[in-house]
Amino acid sequence: MHYTAEHRLDGALERRFTLGDIPGILWTPTNAPAPTPLILIGHPGGLHRMYPRIAARARRATTHGFAAATIELPGAGDRPPSPTTEQARADLQRQLRTTGRPTDDAVDRLVLPLVEQAVPEWRTALDTLLAQPHIRGPVGYSGGIISIGLRLAATEPRITAAVLFAGSYVPRSMLTEARDVTIPLHVLLQWDDEGNDRRHALDLFDAFGSTDKTLNANTGGHTGVPEHAGDAADRFFTRHLT
Repeated sequence: MHYTAEHRLDGALERRFTLGDIPGILWTPTNAPAPTPLILIGHPGGLHRMYPRIAARARRATTHGFAAATIELPGAGDRPPSPTTEQARADLQRQLRTTGRPTDDAVDRLVLPLVEQAVPEWRTALDTLLAQPHIRGPVGYSGGIISIGLRLAATEPRITAAVLFAGSYVPRSMLTEARDVTIPLHVLLQWDDEGNDRRHALDLFDAFGSTDKTLNANTGGHTGVPEHAGDAADRFFTRHLT
């Protein structure tokens, strides 16, 4: 892990790093006793493009006394593009334009390879982050592509709570994996999300094996998440990570 830039914010320190060829960002609170619990900040890819939204979520985390970190997804941002992924994304978008919904095969070809590559990278990043002297467990996961969060929650024992955003397509085969997720969950669903299958999102929530799981559903489209939904997620992490 190599730090490449450092920026002091009001109450937080933001440091950019590289982990091999993977860029990432780490935020740590400057006014909280160290070491601090950690929240992994998921996103749909493109750190430069997504930075304002990612940074806002990270700053909320540091305000509540948590460290926060994110890494770039495979094939996104400055990482080498994947022709296979780009073709799968183009096929899915073409189906959306012509039929209004993608086939299961199109979802599988886009999402499953991304999960298979991204999840080991997140786990490697977690190894390195928890080795930093100012960070400790427990660890939470927040947002991003829900299939990545699902796989991490099912396979990474150091993640003890997760906030998942039901706003991206999930391969139907992963409904079986969802039954292996037993940590506390807080799932955010935008009821009128134009790019999400509401029925499938509800089926996924029902499939999760957690006995402590909450569905926070709000009217509005994908980008219309109300401020109080973030407040509820903050309270969830405060309960489970402190």
